[in-house]
Amino acid sequence: MKKYNLAAGLVGLLVLLNLNSCVQNKSKPSYSGIYPHLAMYNNEGECGTGAVVPWAGKLWAITYAPHLPFGSSDKLYEISTDLKQTVRPESIGGTPANRMIHAESNQLFIGPYAIDSKGEVRAISYKTMPGRHTGNARDLTDPTHKIMYGTMEEGFYEVDVNTLAVNQLYEDGNVKNNKSDGEQQPYQYNALLPGTHGKGFYSGQGVAVYSNNGEPGKLAEKQFDIESGSLSEWDGKNWKVVRRNQFVEVTGPGGINGNKNPETDPIWATGWDHKSVLLGVRDNGKWTFFRLPKASHSYDGAHGWNTEWPRIRDIGTAQKPDYLMTMHGMFWTFPGGFSSKNAAGIRPRSAYLKVIGDFTRWNDQLVFGCDDSAQREFLNKRKAKGNIEGPGQSNSNLWFTSLKQPDLLGPSTAEGAVWLNENVKASEYSEPFLFSGWAHRSAWIQNNGDSQVSFTFEIDKTGNGSWQPLKSVKVGPQSAVNTDFAANDAGEWIRIKASKATNASAHFSYIADDKRSIVSDPIFSGLSAVASSKTSGGLLYGLGDNRRALGIAAMNYSAGSVTETGYYELDANMKLVRQQDTKTLSFIKTKFAIPQKVVTVEESSVLVVDDKGRRWRLPLGNDNFTGLTNSAALRICREVSTERDLFNCHGTFYELPAENADGYAKIRPVSSHNLRINDYASYRGLLVMTGIDETVKKNSDHIIVSDDKKAAVWAGAIDDLWKLGKPTGHGGPWKNTAVNAGEASDPYLIGFYDQKNLKLSHQATSPVTFTMEVDPVGNGPWMLSEKITVAPGQTVDFKFPKDFAARWVRFKTDKACKATTWLEYK
Repeated sequence: MKKYNLAAGLVGLLVLLNLNSCVQNKSKPSYSGIYPHLAMYNNEGECGTGAVVPWAGKLWAITYAPHLPFGSSDKLYEISTDLKQTVRPESIGGTPANRMIHAESNQLFIGPYAIDSKGEVRAISYKTMPGRHTGNARDLTDPTHKIMYGTMEEGFYEVDVNTLAVNQLYEDGNVKNNKSDGEQQPYQYNALLPGTHGKGFYSGQGVAVYSNNGEPGKLAEKQFDIESGSLSEWDGKNWKVVRRNQFVEVTGPGGINGNKNPETDPIWATGWDHKSVLLGVRDNGKWTFFRLPKASHSYDGAHGWNTEWPRIRDIGTAQKPDYLMTMHGMFWTFPGGFSSKNAAGIRPRSAYLKVIGDFTRWNDQLVFGCDDSAQREFLNKRKAKGNIEGPGQSNSNLWFTSLKQPDLLGPSTAEGAVWLNENVKASEYSEPFLFSGWAHRSAWIQNNGDSQVSFTFEIDKTGNGSWQPLKSVKVGPQSAVNTDFAANDAGEWIRIKASKATNASAHFSYIADDKRSIVSDPIFSGLSAVASSKTSGGLLYGLGDNRRALGIAAMNYSAGSVTETGYYELDANMKLVRQQDTKTLSFIKTKFAIPQKVVTVEESSVLVVDDKGRRWRLPLGNDNFTGLTNSAALRICREVSTERDLFNCHGTFYELPAENADGYAKIRPVSSHNLRINDYASYRGLLVMTGIDETVKKNSDHIIVSDDKKAAVWAGAIDDLWKLGKPTGHGGPWKNTAVNAGEASDPYLIGFYDQKNLKLSHQATSPVTFTMEVDPVGNGPWMLSEKITVAPGQTVDFKFPKDFAARWVRFKTDKACKATTWLEYK
């Protein structure tokens, strides 16, 4: 029996209490679980967290640069239980995201480093083992003495765990394509396997499995739905391509330690295509694939750059394993015994906004390693941001949360397809699609063929591969049908088949009950109301040149006038101090000015015209937002998580994917508010906002006020935004608008709102029939939903059922008239 050390126990308890407390520690302040002093910086275009692992009594983390296969300014970090951060002198940087605990040698392999049980670090030189290290696997022939490394450009190595001697199995693409000199060149890839941008690497059942999630070439940088990525396996001699889709995580029940029973334990792989999330399992010598819905489309993009490293990790204890999966913006419960014949138990938990590279359990908390603020912003450019600069220096941070946090964020509403405008053979089953875990479920079936087709749904009730019929629906030629599933339609998985060959779409929409109110959480107290006449605002810029502070061009807004109050900097201790720096102040005012007329606020809705010329309409909020939006007093669009934007428009925050992930077509409302938020930015892993009520004169848990009381900011986590209140709004594509017969309105956002009601009216002297069409996907398969005839002088109310789900709605009329299509979201 181990002796209990009372002093150590008290220290551990105090540390835990500090991590969970809302009371600020002056020496190590935290905001929503983010400790600014733990921020990690580099000198490159991106600084993501590649891995975070508890080992040798400490927490270890590595950061990565975007494409530096021969080293970079990134570091290996050691964090003690009292949250002291130490930069290890052995650091050699690079683009690493690999980690594995090698039991026999009692070492943690993380990035290019081997760390023993006493915390001693050895580094493997990039001259010996070049490449962007993406995964480790137990060796196929000598796992006791060797460990395998895989790189993002298909370099593969065996490393002796004792001597760290390296045996190259396959040459890394960066070396192969850069032999002329030793300088690091632009992006390179290997032609060993289809796809590019390697991600996962794991071994078992006599093979090593490797995934990549991207496609090379300019087309992949623009078009999100082309063929991309692959999942492959190697038997020690030959490579075999398992599937030509984008894949990321490859792991098994053994996780970071490797499978305990490598001959029999399953191997899991997660991935996606433009339709839905993919989940593969290898057991009994073969692969079986399933599909899951997507909560977010910000991870899409055929180049693969938007995903970082989704994970499946055991966050439980030795006595009680508990697997958590991150995939496409959702936390998922993942069953540790998942196999092709034991496929029950995957459940959505909640949606999140952070970009997470790795996570672990440490001191009975969860620690997420994030990718917060990339200086380059890569391909994520759009006119709604104007000519705004990126942050001056890349940085990211860790996020400490309770074990329950994955259940406490955004609603788990999600959607995805098994077929999308594709040719389907008669009686050929779709892949199984997850069916259990949501309160409200429905499916849209579209038949693009020339004759009626009967579509049959079958369910696997227990996940053992035993299927039984659920229902059939008949869909006429060039028609669509929406079908709901009852609460007692129980099953783990659902699949569909067509009675005859046709071209079809089959798209599932799952809605979670949004239990949030429309009232903002108290953590937002101190932010100005939209109607406030006096606001402390300012423009924000994360400084470069290793200044590691947030620059603020502070301003007061009063009765329609703007007064500059000076230049301030927010430091690592969250002290907001006035500085004399006219050069930086001028730079911020010039490069971070809020652009004008990036959206058009009309009487009926907010019109957005994207960079491809596509038109979209969004709901209106409080009337006071109209003047502030038109006068460019409020920031509308900015990147605050790497390669995706936060869009704050007319009282609603939206998650906005990059244009290469289909942009506004896949926009998702997060929360609505009545706050006059002037600007917002990412800093040290925090979301920082300006727009503070001038009556706030002292610091609170989330408000930081300068000593002279002339500047103030709000600081928290981006995922605090779920607590602002459920999305609401009103408006429509038409309000007393002159329309032509059969001409479709602009698309109007309808997805992710809770209580929806529609009012239809017109000014014609005879009845008008309105046709309502919906797009459940976001990129074009418009489907007939309702035909409603409205008599002259009348208004027809249509209340949407709870199970109704689509992303966009549009309307047509059967005759020319002035028409109103007004939607209320409560």
